[in-house]
Amino acid sequence: MNLQKHKNSITEKGFTVINSIFSDEEIKKISEVIQDIDTSKETFRKSEDLFAIRQFLKEIPEVNDLIFNENIKTIIKDLFGEQYVVVKSIYFDKPEKSNWYVAYHQDLTISVDKKTELPDFGPWTTKQNQFAVQPPLNILENIFTIRIHLDDTDEHNGALKLVPKSHAKGIYRPETIDWNVETEEICRVEKGGIMIMKPLILHGSNRTTNGKKRRVIHIEFSDMELPEQLNWSERLSY
Repeated sequence: MNLQKHKNSITEKGFTVINSIFSDEEIKKISEVIQDIDTSKETFRKSEDLFAIRQFLKEIPEVNDLIFNENIKTIIKDLFGEQYVVVKSIYFDKPEKSNWYVAYHQDLTISVDKKTELPDFGPWTTKQNQFAVQPPLNILENIFTIRIHLDDTDEHNGALKLVPKSHAKGIYRPETIDWNVETEEICRVEKGGIMIMKPLILHGSNRTTNGKKRRVIHIEFSDMELPEQLNWSERLSY
């Protein structure tokens, strides 16, 4: 796998797409594990517009061996580095009839094990007993996100739209986007493909219009240690 051009794309544009990472058989197995789970837990969120599982790899550990196949392990090692571990994982299912629309934003929080007063950490939020905090910028800049696509995704079923290069501009408020300067790119990904992005890239997604679902496994990686009073809530090696 020649990953240099993908490495360059992540550095320059803030994202890249690599298709054919999972076979149809692997995607089928992952889907079957997800279909068999008990969805009544409080880390699961289910509505007509969205089904989401927070701490996905922790909640559904039997999926880990399927996700971390040789392709993914090679990509993590070559693109990120030897020391990177999982620090957050979410499963999203945008159903066929979803009107779920996501405005442009950056991913500015990390998931941690508790709330504690620390300089340069804040604001804090809590969702379903999960603590999230905005950390110092250098921690956000260090994170890579892999999004595994279980379905073909394009502009008609909620593919991510991105502002290339916005990941390199620090905290970038969406309301200040100057469309005379910036461009928008739709991130189409095939079933079994992945998209890798830096969380500081401005991104959003439109409503589904073609009656096709969009299921995505979102996994964040870092090789940084947090201040000793704080731990990543989902730190996992693979």
